[in-house]
Amino acid sequence: MPAWICQTCGVQQADTEQPPAQCLICQDERQYVGWDGQRWTTMSALARDYRLVLREEEPGLIGMAMDPSFAIGQRALLLRTPNGNVLWDCVSLLDDAAREAITGFGGIDAICMSHPHFYAANVEFAEAFDARILIPRADQAWIQRPSPQIELFDDVAEPVPGVTLARIGGHFDGAAVLHWPAGAGGRGALLTGDTITVVQDRDWVSFMWSYPNLIPLDAATVLQVADRVAGFDFDRVYGGWWGRVVIEDGATAVRRSAQRYVARLSGERPGG
Repeated sequence: MPAWICQTCGVQQADTEQPPAQCLICQDERQYVGWDGQRWTTMSALARDYRLVLREEEPGLIGMAMDPSFAIGQRALLLRTPNGNVLWDCVSLLDDAAREAITGFGGIDAICMSHPHFYAANVEFAEAFDARILIPRADQAWIQRPSPQIELFDDVAEPVPGVTLARIGGHFDGAAVLHWPAGAGGRGALLTGDTITVVQDRDWVSFMWSYPNLIPLDAATVLQVADRVAGFDFDRVYGGWWGRVVIEDGATAVRRSAQRYVARLSGERPGG
């Protein structure tokens, strides 16, 4: 039986003979059902028209994304460390060439994701590399393809020694970030997906309840998200798409972006 993949969000479902009636993730107000209605595909079908592109972001960090872009078009990250490899966020395709390349990089020991929109085919990757999948207990209800590879955690987990997975909330109750102290040449990197999203002006980040439907978060939650990452030392922020990276002074960017967001919610005008 195929594990059906939603063509709008790219999240893989449990194995069933017929596709589900609806995608629960797309039914939620943070996402949307495609304009052409609910449509499904499979990984074997995707493999005929797409490929997985792998590209080095910096030493020890490999970006991977589908080409051409599929669903919401995210870029996942393979973090390589002396203590094991972590796949941060996920994509909907694992083709033979990518499987061979990832094996050459040392495989995958753990899979962690920023939030349910980026779950994609995480179970497929976990089964291929015998990897643990770490999901916040707060987002357990959003698991679309159950698996014995899945392990739930509450607020903080260590996917491999020296790397920290932290639930910070906001976009989803279980929205998370991955802290890599050795990133950015030892200055630290924070991998965020769009739990904290890097915007077009890459000196800034932003926060939303729904990105496609433009529903903001409240001020208290934005400040809480900023406070929860303030305990980490990081200079670089990796968002969820190619090029969405705050290259330097990332911790300051998060703090002042939260302050700017809250100021606009209160009606404060620039320079006022």
